[in-house]
Amino acid sequence: MTRTGDDARRTVGSRRIATFGETVFATYSRLARETDAIDLGQGFPDFDPPSLVIEALRDSVDGYQQYPPLPGWPALLEALAADKGGRLGRPLDPTGNLLVTVGATEALFSAMQAFIDPGDEVVLIEPFYDAYPADVIMAGGVPRFVPLEPQQDGRWLLDIDRLRSAFGKRTRMIVVNSPHNPSGKVFSADELDAIIELAEEFDALILADQVYEHISYVPFVDLLSRPGAWERAIAISSFGKTFSVTGWKIGWACGPAPLIATLRTAHQWVPFTVAMPLQEAAARVIRQAAGGSYYRELESAYRRRRDLLLAALAGTPFWALRPEGGYFIVADTEELDYADDVALCLDLPARAGVSAIPPSAFYSPGHRDLARNLVRFAFCKKDEAILEAGERLARLAQ
Repeated sequence: MTRTGDDARRTVGSRRIATFGETVFATYSRLARETDAIDLGQGFPDFDPPSLVIEALRDSVDGYQQYPPLPGWPALLEALAADKGGRLGRPLDPTGNLLVTVGATEALFSAMQAFIDPGDEVVLIEPFYDAYPADVIMAGGVPRFVPLEPQQDGRWLLDIDRLRSAFGKRTRMIVVNSPHNPSGKVFSADELDAIIELAEEFDALILADQVYEHISYVPFVDLLSRPGAWERAIAISSFGKTFSVTGWKIGWACGPAPLIATLRTAHQWVPFTVAMPLQEAAARVIRQAAGGSYYRELESAYRRRRDLLLAALAGTPFWALRPEGGYFIVADTEELDYADDVALCLDLPARAGVSAIPPSAFYSPGHRDLARNLVRFAFCKKDEAILEAGERLARLAQ
C-alpha cells in the first residue's frame, strides 16, 4: 500500500528541528559502551556521590510526595536564597528571585521560550554547550556566533571587538558560560564588565550559565555580582554538577523578580514543577554544604583530577590546554593523522580503548574547522580510569 503525501507528512518533524541530529553525548557514550572503552567523553562522574547526598535522599522518601509549588519547594528555595545571597552579598527573596527547574538544561530552554521572539538574535560564544543553538532555534530566534581563540599559554581569548560586531538592533540576549564548557575558561571581571556594557548599550539580556561555579581553579566571578548586571541578567546553576548526581536533574535560575516572573510563566508549561523528594533532599544538602567546607573540598578534588589527567596526557600525542575551571580538558591532536576531530573520536574507542568528544559539535557550521585538531576529555572520573586512559593513549605515540 502506497502512503499518501498526507500520511508521509505526519512522520516529518517541524522545520524548527529539521537541522537537528542526535546529541553528540548520546552518540559517543553509546560508542564507548559498545567498545567497552574508558568513557572520558560525556561529563558525568563514574564515582559515588557524597554520603550526605544519599542520606538526604533516603530521608526525603518518607516526606511529602505530591506536586510541590510551581516556583519550587520552599525549603529548597530558602536554602538557595541563603547560599546564593550570601555569596552575592545581596538578600534574595526565595520565590521572587529564584526558580527551581528540571536541571540547568530546562532552565536554558524555558529562558529562550520566555524571552525570545521569532527573528530575535542571541549571541553565543563558541565553543558552546550544544543545547544553546537548539534552544534559540526552537524559540524562533537566530544564533550569532563569536569564537574564543585558544592561545599558546593554554588560555582562551575573547576578542571584545569581535564580540561587539555580533551585536545589532535585533540582539535580544547573550549567553555567557563561566566556568566554560568545554574550554575551561573562567571569565574575568573585566571580560564580564565588557559584556555587561555591550548588553546595556544594545538593551540585551544576559543568560549566565554557571553550572560549574563551584569547580573553579582561579577566582570565580559571579556575573550577577558585577555592576549593571542584576537588572538584566539571569544566572543558572545545577545541583547535579556540584554534588555528583547528574541524574537528579535539579537546577535553578536566579535574578531580578521581573525576569524570574517571566521565566516562570514559560517554565509552568514545560514541566510545571520538579520532582518533590529530590527537591527536599537538595535543600538539606545545600544547607549542609553552605555551612561547611564542602565547596572547598569539591574544588580541591577536581583540581587534583585535572592535574592527574594533565600529567597522564603529557606522554601522549595530545597537547592539553590547561583549564581554569570545570571538569573538561581540550587537547590539540595535530600530531595524529586524522582528517578531523570527528574521524578521530569515532576511531579512538576501538583503536585506543578511550572515548572522547569531538569539539566541532560545539561550533557553528562556519567555524567547525577551528576544532578540526581538537578533542575534549572529561576528568570527572575515578583515578584508576584516568591513569589507565593515559596509558592507553600513550600507546598511540608508539
